[in-house]
Order: sequence, then C-alpha cells, then structure tokens
Amino acid sequence: MKFLTTNFLTDKSDALKSMFSQRHDKAAVKKPNATLPELRRPYDAVLILFSIALLFIGLVIVTSASMPVAARLFDNPFYFAIRHGIYIMLAFFAAMIVMQVPMRWWRMTNVWLLLLAIALLIAVLLIGRSVNGSTRWLVLGPITVQAAEPAKLFFFCYLAGYLVRRYEEVTENIRGFIKPLAVFFVLAFLLLLQPDLGTVVVMLCTTVGLLFLAGAKLWQFFGLAITGSLAVIMLIVFEEYRMKRITSFLDPWADPFGSGYQLTQSLMAYGRGDVFGQGLGNSLQKLEYLPEAHTDFIMAILAEEFGFAGVLCVLVLMFSIVFKAMRIGNLALRKERPFDAYLAYSIGIWFSLQTAVNVGASAGILPTKGLTFPLLSYGGSSLIIMAIAVAILVRIDFELRVDGIQAMNKGLGARGQKKALAQPDSRMSEAKNSVKQVIDSLANRSAKLGTAGGHHD
Repeated sequence: MKFLTTNFLTDKSDALKSMFSQRHDKAAVKKPNATLPELRRPYDAVLILFSIALLFIGLVIVTSASMPVAARLFDNPFYFAIRHGIYIMLAFFAAMIVMQVPMRWWRMTNVWLLLLAIALLIAVLLIGRSVNGSTRWLVLGPITVQAAEPAKLFFFCYLAGYLVRRYEEVTENIRGFIKPLAVFFVLAFLLLLQPDLGTVVVMLCTTVGLLFLAGAKLWQFFGLAITGSLAVIMLIVFEEYRMKRITSFLDPWADPFGSGYQLTQSLMAYGRGDVFGQGLGNSLQKLEYLPEAHTDFIMAILAEEFGFAGVLCVLVLMFSIVFKAMRIGNLALRKERPFDAYLAYSIGIWFSLQTAVNVGASAGILPTKGLTFPLLSYGGSSLIIMAIAVAILVRIDFELRVDGIQAMNKGLGARGQKKALAQPDSRMSEAKNSVKQVIDSLANRSAKLGTAGGHHD
C-alpha cells in the first residue's frame, strides 16, 4: 500500500511539472497572438525614424551652409541654424498634435480646408511681403508663412475627398473628371500671380498621378498630361525670366557669370564632392559663391561636403518614406478606406516630385526652380507642413493597425479570443492531451487502490 501511494504521488508530481512546463515555458510555446507586435508598436517606427533622420541631417547641413552668409548679414554665424532648430521643434509639436487627430476629421473638413487655402493665397496677394520680385509670404508677428505650402496639403485633402464622393463620375464621364481640375486652375491662377510656377507644376503632376491611380480613363489621363505640359510651356515662353532659366539650364557655361552663374557654381560643388566629399564644414561654394546655398541648393553643399555617398544616403531615406507612403495607401485601399489611401498616395507623389525637382535643379538635370527638399532644406513653412504630412501618414497607418486588431477581436468574440489565447498552436494541444492522459492515469490508480483495499478488508 505504501509503495503504491508513493508511486502515485511521484507520478502525479511529474505529470504536474510536465503540465506547468508545457504551459508556461516561453521557449517551447510560440506567441499566442500574431497581432501582439502591432499592439506593442502601434506606429510605423521606421517611417518616424527616417523622417527624424532627415530633419537632423538637414539641421547639420543648414548650419554648415548658412554660416558665412549669416555672419555677414546678422553678425551671428548661427542665426539661420537657431531659426532652423526652432522650426524643427515647431514641426515636432505640430506633428504630435496632428497624430492625435482622427482621419475622420480630415474627411469631414476637406472642403473647408480648400476654402482656407484659397483665402491664404488671396491674402498673400493683398497683404503679403515681396522678396526678390515674388509675393509669397504672410507676416504674422515674428514668423512668416509661405501660403503655397499649406495650400498644397489642403488641396490634396480636398482632391482625396472628391475622389471618394464622386468616384463613379470621375471614372465614367468627363464632367466628373473636369470638376477637380477647375478647382486646381483657380489655385494655379492665384499661385502664378505670386509668381510660383514650381508649386503649380508639383500640384499638377500630383493631381494627374492621383487621378490615374483613382482609375481615370487613359484618354483623360493623357489628355490632361498633354494639356498641362502645353500650358507650362506657354507660361515659360511668354515670360522672359523663365525663358532665360531654360536657356541657361541647357547651356549654363555659355554665360557662367550671368544667367548660368547659380547652376555653374552648383555643378562645381557637385564636382568637388567626388565620392566621399571634402568633409563637414569644408565646402568652398558656401562661402557666398553659391546663392541660396542653405535653401534651394542645399543638396549641392551636401554633395560637396559628403560626396556621392552622402547624397545617396539622403535619397535612400526619402525613397523609403515615399515607398512607405505608397504602401500605406495600398493597404488602406485594401481595407476599404479610400480617402486615407488617396491622401497617402498624394503625399507620396508630392514628396517624390518635390525631391526630384530640387535635386534635378541643383544637379543641372532640370531648370532651376525654387522648391525645397522635403524635411531637409531651410524654411519654416515647408518644414512644418512636411512634418504634418508625415504625421498624417503615421496616423493612417495607426488607424489601419487598430482596425485590424478590432476586426480580429470581433471575429473571434469573447469566447473565441479566450480559446485562441488558450490554444496558440499544436504544442498547447499536445499539453491538453497530456493533461487528459494524467487524469486517466489518476483514475486508473484510484480504481486499483480501491480494489486493493477491498481485497485487504
């Protein structure tokens, strides 16, 4: 009797240890829920880190490129660097606020945002400040706002909302296709009065790309592309200063100290950069040989100081952000959130086009245009609006992840979710089988003990 009881207790102890090990050993049991990584990381960390990397690379390059001109104009070599640092902090603050705003708010207010964009562009023409013959800035106390920057974002929000509301019209008849173009022409007219042809070109190309992605017919797409190209050519031909930019772009060395001066100095910076550059702070072109070195031609200084490797690194970061934007748009479209998808697409196209124009102009591939490099160049309005655009991408991605988790929870239900957590994989099934075997073993032992006790009595 004592021997049987000892064996019974030993087997029971071993069985319970085995059960505990199989149930709680983290190395043996896989993660019970595939969405747990998303719960721990609700935001796209890579998108955020790449954007922050571009911001701080921009701070370093702007500081280096602006020191000579800041020392001459303000007797403080860090004047522009301090202002750029303040703009970065404001951009962080604005992005944090926008990340808390649900996408439903953007869907409901996109028409009002368009009206605000039009009001800002009209206000610039009435009370704006002129610099070098262009009236593009609104002065609000100690800060200046370039109205074209929020106008781009607000127009893309409106266009995304319009494509959702009038999707069938856009894809089936010409009237629905022309309506958003009429709104674009109003904005383009106000921008050309500043004048700001570069912003018009970026908005036009983004509109064409978004309508194509939305499913517009090919003849409409090509008709708009051809008409837009002819309009841009006409605007260039009938403005003498724009024509000079084109001729200097085609052969800048024909007048290296006149119309081709800025481009030739930029090309010298690229040439001196070679593969790995001259080193941080060792640029010669920033010593006021290259005008606007810290704004429109920031990439030339980056190329001179960090070479091809530095330019490639920055372009890879921007390409990754654009790729993330397009990927988020695809995912939103699959999750039946078309407004979020179109807005993500427009931000991706916008960033890629503006990057291409900025780098192409400084490298002599495209005519010179005053467009900043997103998240890199000096400029408060551009920096803050670009940061807000990235925050919108992060918010879209966040809501997609939350929707996925909620859908899973609804599909499982309360009992289904408990069952999924209790039965993560085949190993847990094996553990349950082991428990059953232990219970059967205990029942058999109890039966034998009862039989043995009866015989003894």
